[in-house]
Amino acid sequence: MFFDLALTYDPSTRRCDLAVGDDGDLVIDETSITPVLLSIGLDRRASPDDPLPQSRSEFLTSAFSERRGWAGDALDLRGERVGSRLWLLDRAKETETTRLLFEFWLEEALAWAELETGTPAELDVAWARPQTLGYRVLVGDAALSISGAS
Repeated sequence: MFFDLALTYDPSTRRCDLAVGDDGDLVIDETSITPVLLSIGLDRRASPDDPLPQSRSEFLTSAFSERRGWAGDALDLRGERVGSRLWLLDRAKETETTRLLFEFWLEEALAWAELETGTPAELDVAWARPQTLGYRVLVGDAALSISGAS
């Protein structure tokens, strides 16, 4: 069972924010939507062999920051990583390899779903329009669809 502060996703700005109820209190989410949003939206640290998007490293000064990653990963004693490596596809071309890599990294980011619910996340990834991937994620009873991720 899930208990998180609820996040709402705004597709027009492609951003999340904490949900606030009519009474002004933060909303508690008992579905898997908030963990899914965090798993996809947080940047997982790039592996040492991952090629970085071009023109990224020229603005960053250290090897640590160009590989990004969520700072909370440093506190996890088991060495598990949170987030997705989808950010590495920032300047990728519209190819089947890009779509498959996007799907693979989405599966990697949502691997926790099988441990929590007993079944893996169901994913559908397709080109929504030129240079724009869309995806649908189903974890348990909760579904999330994004039609414009690249």
